[in-house]
Amino acid sequence: MKNSNHFLSVIIPVYKQEKTIKKDLKLIDKTLQQIRYNYEIIAIVDGTTIDNSLKEIKKLKLKNLKVFGYKNNHGKGYAIRYGMAKTKGDYIAFIDSGMEIDPNGISLILEHMEWYDADIIVASKRHPASKVNYPVDRKIISLGAFLIARFLLGINVHDTQAGLKIFKREVLIKVLPRLLVKNYAFDLEILSVANRLGFTRIYESPIKLNYAFDSLTHATGLKTIYSCFIDAMAVFYRLRILNYYDDKNKRKWIYNPELEMRINTGK
Repeated sequence: MKNSNHFLSVIIPVYKQEKTIKKDLKLIDKTLQQIRYNYEIIAIVDGTTIDNSLKEIKKLKLKNLKVFGYKNNHGKGYAIRYGMAKTKGDYIAFIDSGMEIDPNGISLILEHMEWYDADIIVASKRHPASKVNYPVDRKIISLGAFLIARFLLGINVHDTQAGLKIFKREVLIKVLPRLLVKNYAFDLEILSVANRLGFTRIYESPIKLNYAFDSLTHATGLKTIYSCFIDAMAVFYRLRILNYYDDKNKRKWIYNPELEMRINTGK
């Protein structure tokens, strides 16, 4: 029997996943069938002309699945924000496609959400109960993000970059219209802005992660680290120097109704 007190929306950003996306979505749906809550799965294809991901998803006959997409690739952060604006749940989560993260973690972060009465739960590779297998270059990126998050942005969690998080809807209603980052530092921005606005009940949950792809090349790895650092410094500048995210600067926010207009009503 499903619990009707809460409704869960799960967003899946999809980029170049035509070979695995059907299997991924079936596994996520199977996992969510076991939870106590009614749910919806929202797949966002981040660039419909890049491959056949959208076509593959449309072959699925899952009653709780919705699929959206747009022509050009804009980055993971943009895709998640786009998906958030399509949700109707009072709990809203996202998980990376590719299934490097065990989807059973969705149930775990949901239980943590209720246990702590949290605003946000982040799956953490650094949680003592986590089981992780990922390469050194990814560990360096994760460590760099942790240092920036802790000492520059004031986020008191050990891992901001794992691709599994859950939010109360009221957090996103306040936070989404203020966000700018489309890619590398999206997680840092959404967590730091939420924290700034008083949503400080941010806790960590264990994760099971097996990074299946090859490590980044040296050049690509350096570029990713550099891009993440630049984006994070921009978040710091807007947060600490410009106070851009504060209510008093609302007229300066780059509001995108395509992304944000529906988050308030869930319709």
